[in-house]
Amino acid sequence: MHSSMKKLIMFLILIAVFIFSLVIGRYNISIVEIVSTIYNHYAGVTGSNMDTVIFNIRLPRIFAGMLVGAALATAGAAYQGMFKNPLVSPDMLGASAGAGFGACLAIFMSQSALVIQIMAFIFGLAAVLIAYLINVKLDYEPTLGLVLGGILVSTLFSSATGAIKYFADANDKLPAITFWLMGSLSSISSKDILMIIIPMIIGFTALFLVRWKLNVLAFGEEEARTLGIDPRKLRLIVIFASTLITASSVSICGMVGWIGLVIPHLARAIVGPDYRNLLPVTFVLGSTYLLLIDDIARCLGTVEIPLGILTALMGVPFFILIFKQNVRGWK
Repeated sequence: MHSSMKKLIMFLILIAVFIFSLVIGRYNISIVEIVSTIYNHYAGVTGSNMDTVIFNIRLPRIFAGMLVGAALATAGAAYQGMFKNPLVSPDMLGASAGAGFGACLAIFMSQSALVIQIMAFIFGLAAVLIAYLINVKLDYEPTLGLVLGGILVSTLFSSATGAIKYFADANDKLPAITFWLMGSLSSISSKDILMIIIPMIIGFTALFLVRWKLNVLAFGEEEARTLGIDPRKLRLIVIFASTLITASSVSICGMVGWIGLVIPHLARAIVGPDYRNLLPVTFVLGSTYLLLIDDIARCLGTVEIPLGILTALMGVPFFILIFKQNVRGWK
C-alpha cells in the first residue's frame, strides 16, 4: 500500500477516535446532540448542560490529549533518529524529570495551577540545557555525551523530587504530588491549551522542516557533512524543538511515559524508516493512541485511572510485539 494511502487511513482513524471520544463518557451524548449543540453554540445559544460538557470539558480534554500524544510521539521519533537508538524516549535528556521537579516544587509551595504549569515548563527546559552544557564541558563524543548528561540530570532532578515528596504533608501535598506525577488530563481547560499552543507550534514546525535531514544523520556525521549538513546544528534544532513540545506536554498533564518509545516503532512498522513519512504518521498515531488511552482512563472504572499507569501497562507488551517485528530496521 502506498504511503499516501496509509497516511490517509491513519488520519481517518484519528477522526473516528475524535468523534468516539466526544460521544462516550459519564454523560453519554449522541452524535445528533453533538451537532445540534455545536450549531447552537456558534449561533449564540449557550449555557445548557450539553454545551458545558462539550465545550468546557470534553473538547479541551480531547485537543489536549491529541497535542500531548502527538508531541511525545514526535519527540521520541526525532530523538531515536538523532541518537540512532531504538530505545530512546523524549525524557532521555531530562525534560520530564526537570518538569516533574518544577511542578512538585510549586505544589509543595502551595502555588496555583498556572504557576505549577509555568514552573514545570521552565524546569523542563532548564534540565535539558544543563544536560547540554554538561556535554559541552565534558568535550566527549557528542551523542554519548548528551546521553550521559541526560542521565546525570534526570538522576539529579528525580532525587530532588523524591526529597520534596519526603518532606511534603502526607495528608495534603503528597497525594497531590503523587497524582500529578502519574499523569492525567482530568483538569484540562481551554486556558491550558492556549498556554502551550505557541511552544507546540514552534517545536512541531522545526521538527517537520528538518525531518528529511534526520535520514542523512543516520548515515553518520562524516556523510552528513559531505552532503552539506551540520550535525551539531541539526542536533541543537532537534533538541530545542523536542524539549519545547515535551516540556509543554508534561506541564499540563504530568508524567505520561511510553508513548514516545512505543509509537515511533509502530509508525516505523507501518511506513518504514524514511522520516519524511515517519514523522507525520508518528504525529497522527500519537494523537490517536493517547485519545484512546484517555477514553479508557475516564470510562473504565468509577474512579479515573492515571494515564501514566495505563500507558505503562499497555505500552510494555505493545512495545515487545512491535519491536520484535521491526528490530531488523535498526541493525
